[in-house]
Amino acid sequence: MEPTTVRGTGVVAGYAYAPAAWTRPAPVPPSNTTPITEEDRPAEVERFKRASSVVSSRFEDRASAATGAASNVLGATAKLAADRGWNRAAIKAINGGASAEAGTTQAIATFVAQFEKLGGLMAERTTDLRDIRNRVVAELMGLPEPGVPQPTSPVILCADDLAPADTAGLDPKLVRALVTRLGGPTSHTAIIARQLGIPCIVAASALRQVHEGVPILVDGTSGLVTLEPDAAEAESLVAKDQALREEIRQWSGPAQTSDGHAVQLLANVQDGNAARKASLSLAEGVGLFRTELCFLTAQTEPSVNEQAKIYGEVFEAFSGKKVVVRTLDAGSDKPVPFANHGEEENPALGVRGIRLGWTNPGLVDRQLDAIAQAAEDNGVTEAWVMAPMIATVDEAYEFAQKCRERDLKPGIMVEVPAVAMLPEKFLEEVEFFSIGTNDLTQYTMAADRMGSALAQLTDPWQPGVLRLIANTAAAGQKMGKPVGVCGEAAADPLLACILIGLGITSLSMATGAIPGVGVQLGKVTLEQCKDAAAQVIDARNSRDAKELAAKLLG
Repeated sequence: MEPTTVRGTGVVAGYAYAPAAWTRPAPVPPSNTTPITEEDRPAEVERFKRASSVVSSRFEDRASAATGAASNVLGATAKLAADRGWNRAAIKAINGGASAEAGTTQAIATFVAQFEKLGGLMAERTTDLRDIRNRVVAELMGLPEPGVPQPTSPVILCADDLAPADTAGLDPKLVRALVTRLGGPTSHTAIIARQLGIPCIVAASALRQVHEGVPILVDGTSGLVTLEPDAAEAESLVAKDQALREEIRQWSGPAQTSDGHAVQLLANVQDGNAARKASLSLAEGVGLFRTELCFLTAQTEPSVNEQAKIYGEVFEAFSGKKVVVRTLDAGSDKPVPFANHGEEENPALGVRGIRLGWTNPGLVDRQLDAIAQAAEDNGVTEAWVMAPMIATVDEAYEFAQKCRERDLKPGIMVEVPAVAMLPEKFLEEVEFFSIGTNDLTQYTMAADRMGSALAQLTDPWQPGVLRLIANTAAAGQKMGKPVGVCGEAAADPLLACILIGLGITSLSMATGAIPGVGVQLGKVTLEQCKDAAAQVIDARNSRDAKELAAKLLG
């Protein structure tokens, strides 16, 4: 019989072969609906507070023990577990007669509904909320924490979805790959799998066909899971993959194609601490400083001096090297408390990014003042600054004028298809482009990038997306201005070669992805990249595009 296959979206390349191991199920809260008596409610509230505190502390401990993206993700989940909003909602329910378990469940359900309405990154955090609920309920019931098993021999971890606590503490020697039924290409599962250096497939809708203990072969490039494959063939593929991984571990840069074409590999960072860690990696600079992530909990807008101090930490960490600062990309999935966001039917298509200046007068000006001050304080002679969500030439002109008044080098993010369709018009106004492939893909394909059911559409390998990138890069080459990529696509080694073939000049990514991209670039010539790119953009769909690239580039 031919082996059965299950297809999903491959988000971290590589092969793995091992038995499937499923995550432990969530606890089932008691079904007893008898209200808690008024005299017993204070004790029930305290019981809830203790359980919530224990769960939050465990996340904090794991964040302290982890590194890189895993530490950041766990730290954010620890804050979410201790969030006063849902904790207050749970306590209110308990004071109304609900048990601690029921109060927890009700409160989280309310916040899950709110996050799903917001969409985008906030919708992605519903996985974290449900995980927090399960852990608090398990603690209240005296049960072991739900989540991943503790294997003693290699396995491939399968799950409907994975929360930060599940993925951040994994041992890549035992957990050889991750496969989830839900999730998308930009989920934290994919980010942490990339950091761990293990293959990952998401949105494998038929994954329930894979039973516990069944040997499976995972191909993280094609997104294919093969049940009970030929063992010798599977082990041969894994052996070749392991040899490549050893090559990646030993790579020391600099990045260039086999015929000597240099490629600038940069880091994505969110604050000074992340920048200091990135400065110890092989990154040649910072291609994306996500300033909004510094202020997600700030209740009032930081002063110019306060902002300048924060930005200065990143300039200091990469002294003398390229640092590209993105102005606030807040709104939609990343609201900041001090900005006037307002209610919107569709936040992803609403007032976000540079548009915040429409409803928050002076917000962009003050941030540019702070960036200019930080650059001056740190002796930066050329500070690159780019605006997100630019959609018109007039917006690009106005932003560039503000930057030049402060001796800042102006650029814009290419996320809105309108920019990629008229790139020369925009490049007449600014000095560089940085393509945000995550948003460009979702807007081109009319598909929420956090929706697991839409993962096939939000794949940056979609030929329509690649054509827009090609159009943008060609304009940059014609006008002699750099065009980089700072979305998740830059971290895909095979896609990185296609991007360079299309004319992209720099790639910015999580630092853990840099060696893999560097090794792959070193195996091909620039002409091979160009030839492959020319053929891939004519592919019928994203699956064909990937397979063709793999065939042409090895």
